[in-house]
Amino acid sequence: MAKMNFGGVEETVITREEFPLEKAREILKDETIAVIGYGVQGPGQSLNLRDNGFNVIVGQREGKTYDKAVNDGWVPGETLFSIEEAAKRGTIIMCLLSDAAVISVWPTLKQYLRAGKALYFSHGFAITWNDRSGVVPPKDIDVIMVAPKGSGTSLRTMFLEGRGLNSSFAIYQDYTGRALERTIALGIGIGSGYLFETTFQREAISDLTGERGSLMGAIQGLLLAQYEVLRENGHTPSEAFNETVEELTQSLMPLFAKKGMDWMYANCSTTAQRGALDWMGPFHDAIKPVMKDLYESVKKGEEAQRSIDSNSQPDYREKLEKELKELRESEMWRAAETVRRLRPEGV
Repeated sequence: MAKMNFGGVEETVITREEFPLEKAREILKDETIAVIGYGVQGPGQSLNLRDNGFNVIVGQREGKTYDKAVNDGWVPGETLFSIEEAAKRGTIIMCLLSDAAVISVWPTLKQYLRAGKALYFSHGFAITWNDRSGVVPPKDIDVIMVAPKGSGTSLRTMFLEGRGLNSSFAIYQDYTGRALERTIALGIGIGSGYLFETTFQREAISDLTGERGSLMGAIQGLLLAQYEVLRENGHTPSEAFNETVEELTQSLMPLFAKKGMDWMYANCSTTAQRGALDWMGPFHDAIKPVMKDLYESVKKGEEAQRSIDSNSQPDYREKLEKELKELRESEMWRAAETVRRLRPEGV
């Protein structure tokens, strides 16, 4: 493990150079990796592991998702099984179900957690709030985590491009004395760019804060607020969308992703620079109290409970689709459809 400096703070990271794929394969050569769930993270992680030469099987209930696994080359009865059969066969059980599904499947899954096995997660939710989820693992197994910092689709796409999506890792329980090497080998195997150390609790809290904050919730709120103000003042949908979303995603985000916000500022007009520097303070001051409230809600388990209560309702999917439909059919995102069609082909 190497110590790296992040903004003046030292952190432990593991790179593919110091922990090569060959080493990962050697560590896991006698393991059967059972990927439980083929939804969001399952395809990317399982396919990357398979392509990297690991012994992988998939456990998934029959239905559309099962059919997708078949289309991806998993063979029923050979590498594709029921959840129960895959959990029985696996020595490492990668639980990649949604948080709600983990809770519902847990009574079944825990029957197959024999001594010495490893239980793997890509999110700390179920373990961090196990007083609410009921997911309390037995003491005679390893409980580990590798959490890619992005979707399973991004993990797979970047893998196919020869790149890697960064991941955090954590050890909750080390029964075998091999939990760390198992974790890092899996992290390398799924195609992580580099791995940084965390805990189940820190990952869960930061992840829920990020999803509700800058990654999804806050960004939609910010974009919509600016779009609405422009529209209310006579700007057309095309103009409002281009100035609010299109320029951000297509022009500016690649710049600050590449070299940072200062570099992006330096590559904009002097008028834009001045305005950005003047207004970032008021935005920060307005938003930070909301972020503090959000963090406290996550830390107290209120967000976890809200998610559990909502996702456990029998009509959850119908309610979710209704809310997403309203978002999709809002003027701003209908304008987006037209803008995307007008982009040059392939952009």
